[in-house]
This record gives sequence, C-alpha cells and structure tokens, in this order.
Amino acid sequence: MMNENVLNLLKSSMWDLATCANGEPNVVPVAFKDVTDDGKLVVGDVFLETTLNNIKANGGKIAISVYDAQSLEGYQIKGTAEYVTEGAVVNNFKAMVEKMFNGAATAKGALIINPEKVIVTTPGAENKKVL
Repeated sequence: MMNENVLNLLKSSMWDLATCANGEPNVVPVAFKDVTDDGKLVVGDVFLETTLNNIKANGGKIAISVYDAQSLEGYQIKGTAEYVTEGAVVNNFKAMVEKMFNGAATAKGALIINPEKVIVTTPGAENKKVL
C-alpha cells in the first residue's frame, strides 16, 4: 500500500491532518511525526485538541495529506487513529518537543494511525489511483 515514493514523501515533508465532527471540518499541519517500521504513522500531540475531539466523535477516522510543493507529487492516506499517553513513542515525541521549545512545551501523547487506503493526488494520469 505505501510504496517507497509514499514513504520518502512522508519522511521528508510536512503532513496535514484532516478530521471532521458535527459537519465541521478541521485540518492542521503537523511537524512532530514519523513512520514506524511496521508502516504506522505516528504524530506527537502538542496542539491537537480539536483533532483529538473529532477522532473520538468519528470512530478514529482521519485523513493525512502529504505533498511536495515543488514537484506536486502527493498522496492522501485514510485510516483510523488511536491516542496513547505513554510508551516509547510518546517519550520520543516528548524529548523532541521539549528540545525544540527549550522545555516550554511538551508532547501530551501520540496518535498512532493505521493506514487503510493510499490515494495518489499528484496531477496526471495516476491522480485518484488507489495504491
């Protein structure tokens, strides 16, 4: 599902997380993110209150958009997320955030996203293709 192109873009670009609740869409960029060896997407929770509320309201549903603004290569990843507040993933994000903000902020937890569908958003013949 996530080929090398998708993985490379996920590792090198910002992600936009999209959720919805009560008919109100929400999208946020995230900087504290990673891809696990088993293909899950993880996001550190620093300022994700609305995103977390929307995930709870919609059975964990979430979409991620990742793209290269220069080449226009892009993908939309749809899946479900669970929220954790302890463990190695959370500890790693806490260390990253605290270092970046010189101790003025920390990660409260992490979203672990299970990708279920990857859709090409790159303009051209492959656009809308499901990988």
